[in-house]
Amino acid sequence: MPTRRLPVGAEVVPGGVHFRVWAPIRTTVEVVIEAGPTAALAAEGGGYFSALVPGVAAGDRYKFRLDGRPNTHPDLASRYQPAGPHGPSQVVDPAVFPWTDQDWKGVLETGQVFYEMHVGTFTPDGTFAAAADKLPELAALGVTAVEVMPVAEFPGEFGWGYDGVHMFAPTRLYGTPDDFRRFVDRAHALGLGVILDVVYNHFGPSGNYTREYSPQFFSTVHKTDWGEPFNFDGPDSGPVREFFVANAGYWVDEFHLDGLRLDATQAIFDDSKEYVVTSIARRAREAGRGKSIYVVAENEPQDARLARPSESGGSGLNALWNDDLHHACRVALTARNEGYFSDYLGTPQELISAAKYGFLYQGQRYRWHARPRGRAAFDLKPHNFVAFLENHDQVANSCRGLRLNQLASPGKLRALTAYLLLGPATPMLFQGQEWASTRPFLYFAHHEPDLAKLVHEGRRGELKRFRSQSSPAVLAQVADPAAAETFFASKLDWSERERRRDWLALHTDLLAVRKTDPAFHPGVRIDGAVISPAAFVLRYIVDGTDDRLLVVNLGRDLKLDPIPEPLLAPPDGATRWAAGWSSEEPSYGGHGTAPLDTDLGWLIPGESAVWLAGDRGV
Repeated sequence: MPTRRLPVGAEVVPGGVHFRVWAPIRTTVEVVIEAGPTAALAAEGGGYFSALVPGVAAGDRYKFRLDGRPNTHPDLASRYQPAGPHGPSQVVDPAVFPWTDQDWKGVLETGQVFYEMHVGTFTPDGTFAAAADKLPELAALGVTAVEVMPVAEFPGEFGWGYDGVHMFAPTRLYGTPDDFRRFVDRAHALGLGVILDVVYNHFGPSGNYTREYSPQFFSTVHKTDWGEPFNFDGPDSGPVREFFVANAGYWVDEFHLDGLRLDATQAIFDDSKEYVVTSIARRAREAGRGKSIYVVAENEPQDARLARPSESGGSGLNALWNDDLHHACRVALTARNEGYFSDYLGTPQELISAAKYGFLYQGQRYRWHARPRGRAAFDLKPHNFVAFLENHDQVANSCRGLRLNQLASPGKLRALTAYLLLGPATPMLFQGQEWASTRPFLYFAHHEPDLAKLVHEGRRGELKRFRSQSSPAVLAQVADPAAAETFFASKLDWSERERRRDWLALHTDLLAVRKTDPAFHPGVRIDGAVISPAAFVLRYIVDGTDDRLLVVNLGRDLKLDPIPEPLLAPPDGATRWAAGWSSEEPSYGGHGTAPLDTDLGWLIPGESAVWLAGDRGV
């Protein structure tokens, strides 16, 4: 057998194209080339079939015929589906792309600022090429890496991407595979990494031909809320594990990606000796060939073991998404703690604890689930948690998909933006957040009518968990996910970026502080104190002499006198604190900031955040 990059699929090799398929329920497999030959694949044993077919080249389209039946099916490991998931697969040669990123070193575990992007709504055109044209703006903002929502081929004309069915094929809706490569190459030229969101917990409900080849792909024991989970630990699970582990390496190898975001790992079930997520992370890093590869996971139960080294019994991931921090901030901003926010109060103590310890729930009882949530994570570093005020799920999980700037007061939002971007966790922005976009981000998924109706009703059912959204009048406003207007309404309006430069300046300035001031670099020890029911401080401890103080007040104006809190004491050699930055600067739409540390005590403006340094003036 010729040397292959992947265990299955079509690969250009000397002498033609080599095809390999895992179809253990079939006795014969043929490849049918459009405007070309039909060739039988030889049985290898173990359910594999393969053949080298001369005369076939990159660009040729093909399908497989199984057991001589008249219907043909696309390749499960197709690298491109130019006519969508039901159409023919296309041979792709990844070796011919002219990369220019030979000096790119990858994405380190520390020092990152992520930016979550949905390619289809990031620009009016909704393509890789159009998104690449906007990357200079992200580099100027201070972002270090883009996290791209799933791009694996999915059915319909628009969707979030979490219903992928061709895991190796960038969707034709955004462009060709080489268009995606150009996007990554352009990002690297600008100093930006690219992380891809991948879904290894289920296939989408439409356009999935897996059962025609190998129903063994699916677990007969485990269940998920979205569909059948994959068989990573049952009979015939070896080729299934190999398929997904190879997929992780494929994106890093053939697209020069800098890492992966693993969706909903709580639904990746595996009772094997080595958890498949551990194998996935290892393969991604091997594919980097010395480049630094970053792997982050979403994990609703908050299992800290995922981010521990594999030699310590973990999966060796770099970070975990921190929903706890988001939920606490959301309640603080909106005063709503219904639905899955009901176990949060948005108090200063929650925000201090989230900054210091990451997850707020590390094994305590969680009323929303009626069971304990989380595992101890005190051994993890703050940068091992990805923190955010918005992401695709959290914006869309409401009737109208409103942004936080439409739900919270500007002062509070500016203050918690400072908390996020100057905090010790790894921050992430959601597309358009940097200019306080007023465009919603709604749930959209283009399916055939019967399935679309079920999805729409399911969406209404999910929103009923929020008491304020459970009335018939509100549920009637839930946008139809299958309607084109739902998709188009979610596209960013880039003209807002010029009109809302106060918000853009806020984010740009904060990220510049994060980058240039050593006090806000990873590894600096922090402590915190509650100074009122609505206010708190975080102290960044730099050898006791060059400390920084972040004061966040989410309530009314606050006067402190006396001040029996040691974290408010000025650093050695300083007489008091002096403001270095304030969220209430007029350039951000604020009302100005007077000195906080005065002879009359501390005078802290309401709904503000201010960072301070020691004043050593005479």
